[in-house]
This record gives sequence, C-alpha cells and structure tokens, in this order.
Amino acid sequence: MTNSASQRFLALDALRGLAIALMILVNTPGSWSHVYPLLLHADWHGFTFADLVFPLFLFAVGAALAFSMANAQPSVGVWLKIGKRTGLLFAAGLLLHWFPFQQGVTELRIPGVLQRIALCYAMTAVLVLYLKPRSLLLITLLLPLCYWLLLWQFALQLPYQLQGNAVQRLDLWLLGPAHLYHGFGTAFDPEGLLSTLPAISSTLIGYLLAVKLKQLNTEHNSKEHSSKAPSLHFLLAGAVLLTVVGVIWHLIWPINKALWSGSYVALSSGLILWLLAAMFWCIDMQQKRWLQPLVIYGSNPLFIYILSWLWASTASQLIHINHEGHSISLYQFAFDSLNTLLEARLASLLFALLHVGLFWLLSYWLYQRRMFIKL
Repeated sequence: MTNSASQRFLALDALRGLAIALMILVNTPGSWSHVYPLLLHADWHGFTFADLVFPLFLFAVGAALAFSMANAQPSVGVWLKIGKRTGLLFAAGLLLHWFPFQQGVTELRIPGVLQRIALCYAMTAVLVLYLKPRSLLLITLLLPLCYWLLLWQFALQLPYQLQGNAVQRLDLWLLGPAHLYHGFGTAFDPEGLLSTLPAISSTLIGYLLAVKLKQLNTEHNSKEHSSKAPSLHFLLAGAVLLTVVGVIWHLIWPINKALWSGSYVALSSGLILWLLAAMFWCIDMQQKRWLQPLVIYGSNPLFIYILSWLWASTASQLIHINHEGHSISLYQFAFDSLNTLLEARLASLLFALLHVGLFWLLSYWLYQRRMFIKL
C-alpha cells in the first residue's frame, strides 16, 4: 500500500509483515521432529498459534483490496487484471509443489497455500467489484453457514471427522487422491476446494474492516479535532464480538483449521483484530516506530514467501555436502550444527528465526531500493 490513504494505516502494513514473518517461522523449522507445539498446527480439532498464520495472510489480502480496488469499476481491463493475478498466484503455487521437479505431474499436489490465496483473492475481488459493503457483509455471514450445511449434507458419516467428510469427497472426485495432501495419513487436503468457501469469508472480513477504518478516518479528518480513538474502539469491539462468537460456536462446530470451520473463521478473525488493535494503537496513534521492521517485511510479502519456500526446498533437496564421511543436505547440516550447541527444540527454533531474519534483510534491501514485486 503506497497511496496516501494507506499511509494513515501503517498497522495494516505491519500486520501483513507479521503474517509473512510468521509463515516463514512456522514453515522453516530446523527439524520437524523438534518443534514447539505452538508452532505446529492442531492435529485436527483445536487451535494453536500456528493456526493463526494463514487466516492472518488472507485477512491482509482482503485489507489490501480495500485500497487497490477503491475506485475500480467493472471493465475488461479490471477483469484481466484480476484474472492475471489469480493465474500467476495459482501457477506459482503449483510450481512450488513441483519444485525441484523430481516428481511426475501425475503426482503433483494441486491445492495449496498460494492456490487458496489465488481463489480467495479472485472471488473477493469480483464480489467487491459488484457489491456494496452491506451486501458483502451478508455474504461473509452466509458463506460459512452454507458450507456448514454442505458438510452435514454430503458427509459419508459424521461431518467433522477426517475420513469421508464433504471436503475430502469433493476433492477426491474432482482431483483424485494422487493430487491431494497426504500429511494426515490419508488423501485429504486442508486447502481443499469446498473449504475455500469459508476462507473467502476470512478475506472479506479483512476487506470490510479496512473499508470501515477508511470511512472512520475520513469522518474524523473532517472534524476540527480529529481523533483515531473511534477506530481503535471499533477494532476492540469487533475483536470481542468475533472471539466470543468463535468460542461459543466451537461448542457445536469444533474449531478446525483443516476444515476451516465457521468457528475457526470467527475465532481467528477475532484474534487478528486484537493484534491489529494493538498495532494500531502503537504505530498509528502513538507513532511508535519499533513496528517499522514489520512494515518493511510486508512490502513484498508474496515474493518473499515464494523465495523462502524455494530456498528451503533447494537447501534440503538439491544442495548436499560431505560431513564426517556422509552426504547430508545443507538444511540438515545447518540444523545439526546448531544442535551441537543447543537443545534440539531450541536449535530448531533458532534455525527458523535465522531464516526470518535472513528474509527480512532481503525485504529491507528491496524496500530501500523501492522495489515492490507484485504477483
């Protein structure tokens, strides 16, 4: 966000930077066998710190649309722009899964993080192009409810269990098991097509929140004594409401990131608003500059995310060194070296933090040269 309107909401830029920093932190441990529980996703039902990262990024995508499409009108040019960005994001996601090109296309996982971001961006952008905020709010509420109904309608047995849920059934029918994630011990993709519906709500919440902040900011600037306190109060009220809804909804629809349950949408969005309120108070109201590194991190988020993935894949699969008579990956060698000095989980955490720092330095280098790579 570089226009004058967005500069009055540095907290949104810092939030986007936090999202990419946490993505790298969670995705790049020194060893997946030695990770603090908070940095691992919940096995199935439940919520950990790591489960906040993906909805945080989708929230940021929605918030950015409030500025990039503020004056957009339906036209061939706008449709081409949306289509181009969607295609680039989706193709980049497929290439990341394929890299380093050692598997056949018949085994390529089709859903994924960037693919979901692409779909959520596309659907949100189209909705924003044609609908007013009040209609968008209604859709934001209806999408999880319709998804909830579909889970009950098309599950083989219980709607929220791993085997036979509606998300898995649709993906198996459309894509087949070879093109899905197998990390749960079976063919089930946490970025499945059907569960993208409530993920769009997570994106729309980011958009609607940013629109409301812009509206409040315009109203306050028109007054003789402008204040940003109403914006903070709005953020806190939204945080309380969504958090409470998420906790209560969990009693009948368990919080589940893999299924992207409605309770998960509400709780994660509520926690994001708590974070945003704290950042807004620090950086927009108190003019504290210690969050500036996050603003820098958020200046090329998707490009940095892709590079971090490519680097991790390259270091773990393509670069090998001889160590004590054995050939090991550079990734493993770096972790083992840290592990000689620190306990395994601390070494794994430090490994991830060093990667967060490394890619912040790259972000800073790009930021200093005003290089903003858009996807």
